[in-house]
Amino acid sequence: MALEFSSSMKAPPVVEDENIQVTKVKGQTPGLDTEGDKSKADADPEPEQELSRSSQDPSPVSTNRQKPFLQVPPNTYGEIHIHSVLRCSCEVMTCQFSEDGTLLAVGLNDGSVKVYSTDEGELLHTLSDKDIVLCALPVTSLSFTHTNETHSVLLATYASGCLRCWYVWGRQCVWLVKETENGKNDAEEKRQSLCLSISPSGENAVTGGSDSDIYLYDLNTHQRIQILKSSSTRITMDGHSSRVFALKFHPERETEFISGGWDNTVQFWDTRQHNAVRMLYGPHVCGDALQIDPSTNQILSGSWRKDSTLEVWDYSSGSKVTDVPPDPHGDSMMYTCQWLGGDIVAAGGHANALRVLDHHSLSVKARLFDLPYAVYSSSICPAGKWAGLIAATCGDQVFLLSMDHRKKNPAEKIS
Repeated sequence: MALEFSSSMKAPPVVEDENIQVTKVKGQTPGLDTEGDKSKADADPEPEQELSRSSQDPSPVSTNRQKPFLQVPPNTYGEIHIHSVLRCSCEVMTCQFSEDGTLLAVGLNDGSVKVYSTDEGELLHTLSDKDIVLCALPVTSLSFTHTNETHSVLLATYASGCLRCWYVWGRQCVWLVKETENGKNDAEEKRQSLCLSISPSGENAVTGGSDSDIYLYDLNTHQRIQILKSSSTRITMDGHSSRVFALKFHPERETEFISGGWDNTVQFWDTRQHNAVRMLYGPHVCGDALQIDPSTNQILSGSWRKDSTLEVWDYSSGSKVTDVPPDPHGDSMMYTCQWLGGDIVAAGGHANALRVLDHHSLSVKARLFDLPYAVYSSSICPAGKWAGLIAATCGDQVFLLSMDHRKKNPAEKIS
């Protein structure tokens, strides 16, 4: 199936995974149940929810889902168009474009990763192994990088507590780290790995999880080289006190990254130090909702709550630049947000919508709405023919969305 823009929004192309039976039966909001952490979010649960879901746990880490998904076409407003739809075999938890924009990796609730061609919308590879099939716990984050031999590899974290590195074209797991074994005894709850970020050089990676610790890895040796955490002092909050759901290296600073989670703080880290160097208070992060714009040196944060769901901060000072106004058509509590050049992309649950805003005027330029489920994850194609293409996950589908004014030349990049 060739990916071509269509003026008709009623029937965008649908690419179905193998062995899928589509049944239009009324379902419920995708399950968001995890265990063990009793930190409470300050937002109401979504109207339709799994019985197993707790209002104290809005995190997008699902248990096995028994009921089929609704297949209800959403609506669009403004400059956005549904380019195509990828339909997967189960609930989609995360997605990520490759650095050159040619591939889209999709992490599923059953632990498998589907890799699609951005150009054709074709399923190229399924990344899984025997242990993943037996464990059947969700993929929680994905990030492409390159080896010294310039081969494209994909890092993935799992709710099982694993970090895997996949050689995409060979469908091989080239190395594996079981983070559950790092410093945990049998009496303690096992760590779920929930997020990751790779340094600008591709030399290092950090992972966060259901504990408050952040692990730093050398990607050349595949070894953990440091655990970054809060100190024992109660005078200074120099680390997290609860789950970590978002990590982001500064795009232009090899040793600096930020993190966010359930404790309502964004922590600033230097990989040469064990504790956070500073912090800002505010964002309640429950997904991939921390981004850094290198052109303005500003942080975009998304929060799972009713008020101040989307905020912009100055990276250097930590001061708030602005609160993004709520959507008058119904605001989502945020799971994911992205910078898109001069625009902002934000999406989540409750209103189950994705919107694109002008970075300067903060006016809504486009919306994808009337979605049957929350949007857990989004990604922006960074380069190539489809630079600026938006991927957004919803239930067992991935919507690929194009903005009219963002048709790019093959060599152009989104910064």
